[in-house]
Amino acid sequence: MLRDKNLVPLSRQHQHALALCVRIDRTLQAEEADCSPWQAEMWQLWQQEVAVHFAAEETILFPAAARFPELQELVSQLLDEHRTLRTAFERASRTELASQDLLAFGAQLSGHIRKEERHLFEALQKLLGPDEFNQLGDQLQSALAGAADACIIPTEATRLRPQRSK
Repeated sequence: MLRDKNLVPLSRQHQHALALCVRIDRTLQAEEADCSPWQAEMWQLWQQEVAVHFAAEETILFPAAARFPELQELVSQLLDEHRTLRTAFERASRTELASQDLLAFGAQLSGHIRKEERHLFEALQKLLGPDEFNQLGDQLQSALAGAADACIIPTEATRLRPQRSK
């Protein structure tokens, strides 16, 4: 289903986070890497985008969705996942994550994003009327104003490298 314009800012931020997940997975599955630069990038993403993103979802999007009985369990799951992911970001700020932790984080974050995109967003697009959706979109736009508007550029240590021939 085509994404409603009112959810596009959240989806754009999801793309930025998914890019980090893909790079973490591809790099750490292929080689032993220094975890510090990855954790620094995670923390940078949290500070520039994810903290504001989570706050917008938790104060605007999730309450709007929780009004529908069929979405209440999903919203509860997403809130639990936010708590788990927030802990991982905090641990990254203290460089406490090993490569297996980073791989688990990437899988958790990408799974969380896909759940929001495929289940929550799709359901809201069917349940909300145009006026209500526009109001929600205006609130989200205001709430997301404090977030960066561009994807983080990987450092030398966190950029994808061409795969070697076997």
